[in-house]
Amino acid sequence: MNPNESPVIDKAPVLGGNAGMSSDYLQVRGLSVSFDGFKAVTDVDLTLLQGDLRFLIGPNGAGKTTIIDAITGLVPATGSIQKSGVELVGKKVHRIARLGVGRTFQTASVFEQLTVLQNLDIAAGAGRSPMTLLRRRSGILPEIEEALETIGLQGLRDKPAGVLAHGQKQWLEIGMLLVQNASVLLLDEPVAGMSHEEREETGNLLRRIGGERTVVVVEHDMDFMRAFATSVTVLARGKVIAEGSVAEVQANPQVQEVYLGTAAGGAELEEVAAEAEGTA
Repeated sequence: MNPNESPVIDKAPVLGGNAGMSSDYLQVRGLSVSFDGFKAVTDVDLTLLQGDLRFLIGPNGAGKTTIIDAITGLVPATGSIQKSGVELVGKKVHRIARLGVGRTFQTASVFEQLTVLQNLDIAAGAGRSPMTLLRRRSGILPEIEEALETIGLQGLRDKPAGVLAHGQKQWLEIGMLLVQNASVLLLDEPVAGMSHEEREETGNLLRRIGGERTVVVVEHDMDFMRAFATSVTVLARGKVIAEGSVAEVQANPQVQEVYLGTAAGGAELEEVAAEAEGTA
């Protein structure tokens, strides 16, 4: 390598992240959420670093979605949530979004009557006045071109979002976060209802965007987690019970006891981990 050239850094997601606390990160400490006296999340600690594709798994009611709701300000919480040192607890939803925290929902939120390009343009123009949002441009913004390439919808840019396949709508929603410069992406069951091919494409998309961002995926699809997670946090009854690689969390006796609350669920997790060890 030329001594004057900077070394090439592999930006693929890796266990533990490819950047330290000096880069973008999300740190959660003592996070608790209650609904009418019911403790949905209790004293959760998470450290999410750039470049670590983190999956949150656990049985229904474990608190997975509630955690990302709290991070994005959709539900009140106590404790601390810091994005690169900036406290999020107590901030309004739109202010958290402007700090670069974006999320998707199980059902994609896109403007179905507008084209793919118009959806991305509106997302990119969050700071523009309403009168100019749909005004024709002489050209396409570079960040929109880059997002179209990343999400693989270049050939559909002029199609109404409503005609897209289920998976493509999810990719478009992720693209809308990318053009808003979201550096923390929280994705709630992004492959629910997708075909096998769509799940593979979605996993590859998460790999493409995950190396330079903090990406957290709430997921029930064990095969998808096995194929694409670089680290896993296991939740049960609103608490973190294990964290690490797939192989590490499956070796935890508490995970084996409570995951999915059934012997079949524990066996499934063990099978996933055994296959992961075999391909490591």
